[in-house]
Amino acid sequence: MKRFFLFIILLGFITLPGCLIVSKVSYHIAMKDSKQGTVTVSFYDIKSDAIGNKEFEEDKKHLFEHMLKSEEFIESMRFDGKFVKDRKLELKNGMLNGTAVYDFSDIEKVEGFRLQEGFYFLTLQSEDSVLTTNGQIVQTEAYKRIIWPSDTKVLEFEILSGLVPQQTRELAPFYQKGK
Repeated sequence: MKRFFLFIILLGFITLPGCLIVSKVSYHIAMKDSKQGTVTVSFYDIKSDAIGNKEFEEDKKHLFEHMLKSEEFIESMRFDGKFVKDRKLELKNGMLNGTAVYDFSDIEKVEGFRLQEGFYFLTLQSEDSVLTTNGQIVQTEAYKRIIWPSDTKVLEFEILSGLVPQQTRELAPFYQKGK
């Protein structure tokens, strides 16, 4: 099963038996200079693909306790060059959505971005669906690339998640704001 790779990279779910999945993710990257800036990443309709109850409980714990509240999560992101300023979950139209805001000092530590020869670019799998972007999309059989001139102050893109498993489990009913 294909997982949305940016979500996995950002949130470090590689070692989980179940996996959190999203229907789409959007990035808004405000550049302070050519290398530094602030990312606001939004995740829409967060669910679990865990089949067993044990894995589902681990997914809930990882999302609601580790990612949303723990200092350990902040430290692991800092180790990756991402300095978390805010993180939150919210219910909207019965869906669980999430937002994370973080600063970075090197654009190349942000989800595979590269700065080269006067351009920022992000290379994606060719089957990834870019819903919106303020960059230019270049597609080949092997990959899809979004390109922005290096003087661009705001880099934006929104991607529809890849194949979503037929069986997913809702997390929205388990979210309790403020707990």
